Amino acid sequence: MNQKKNKSKKRRIKATLRSKKKLIQVFLLILLFTSLISISSYFLFNSDKSEPIEKTPVLTQKDEVQKENKTFDEVKLFDEKKPEQTFDEIIPKYDTYDKFEEYTQALEKDFLEKTLEDEQQINEKIVKKIEEIKEDKKKIKEEKAKEEKKDIEKQPSKIDEKSIITKKDTFVYDKKNKPKLAIIIDDVSTSAEKEKILNIGYPITMAFLPPTSSHKDSAKIAQNLSFYMIHFPMQASSAFKSPEVDTLKITDSYEKIENRVKQLRAWYPNAIYTNNHTGSVFTENEEAMDKLFKALKKYNFIFVDSRTSSKSVAKQFANKYNMPYIVRNTFIDNDRNFSAIQNQLKKAVEIAKKQGYAIAIGHPHDITLKVLKESKHLLKDVEPIFVNKLPYL
Repeated sequence: MNQKKNKSKKRRIKATLRSKKKLIQVFLLILLFTSLISISSYFLFNSDKSEPIEKTPVLTQKDEVQKENKTFDEVKLFDEKKPEQTFDEIIPKYDTYDKFEEYTQALEKDFLEKTLEDEQQINEKIVKKIEEIKEDKKKIKEEKAKEEKKDIEKQPSKIDEKSIITKKDTFVYDKKNKPKLAIIIDDVSTSAEKEKILNIGYPITMAFLPPTSSHKDSAKIAQNLSFYMIHFPMQASSAFKSPEVDTLKITDSYEKIENRVKQLRAWYPNAIYTNNHTGSVFTENEEAMDKLFKALKKYNFIFVDSRTSSKSVAKQFANKYNMPYIVRNTFIDNDRNFSAIQNQLKKAVEIAKKQGYAIAIGHPHDITLKVLKESKHLLKDVEPIFVNKLPYL
């Protein structure tokens, strides 16, 4: 009895399972059918009816490899590009838009309108600023003109050198007398140089540099000479790179300049004449030269202008302090060549014959001293003299 019941129960369970299985199959069929309808609808509505549907080509293994290589190259090229290069390909170039944001006509319009408004405001500000600058410049110019006018009124009028009359200017050369030639050798500082100059055979004025650590005996060497000068170092242009120790500067006070002159008097008790070593800047400066001549007058010195600058004011202050005005006519050894030096010596002779005297300046170079010693025949028409024997003194 029990066996019959069990069999009947098993049959019911199997029937139930079969029913569920059929239901699942039906559900899957419905789902598949619905999916097919959806896919078909998508292609029908999105495909161009005028163009036939192209069949997807069947790719071979070779085609697949080429496609992968092409894709790889495109990715590599994209990585190598700058962001702005990539965006330029996507959207047209336009100077004023931000390449890193989406570009639309609406953005263009808003931007251009804002730009025009900003430009108008900026232009107005620029015009206003220009007017302010012009006004400021005008005021500065007017103030500067007033200051310059005041300075000109305060300053004494520039003295014309030609208007200054000295004994040199009033000297009249009597051609019955032999013209005089004074040759100065600057930068003398050693016994060897002194001896070579003495052996030239006619009067040569030696101008000794003040003692320094480089030539500490220069003053002693000069003492037994009957006549000599002091070669006084003064400020040169910045192009001159080797100034002497204690060179006078245009910024020096009168006290400093006077102390320097006083020291020269102690070193060279017998010297009367001094000329400038370099000094192109110093001899142009009126204030500095005024201080110098005042000190030279106090310690009984006479200044000889080496004329290292055409703008030298030495004549003005020689006249002011009632000193003789003495100035060189030529340099003989700017070109250290035998013929060139000899030609300059001839020029000095011609100047002497024309005006009755001449002053030539050279340096203790071996070639200069050689030319002077071997050129006595060129001096037959002039009389070599020391500087203190110039005819107008």
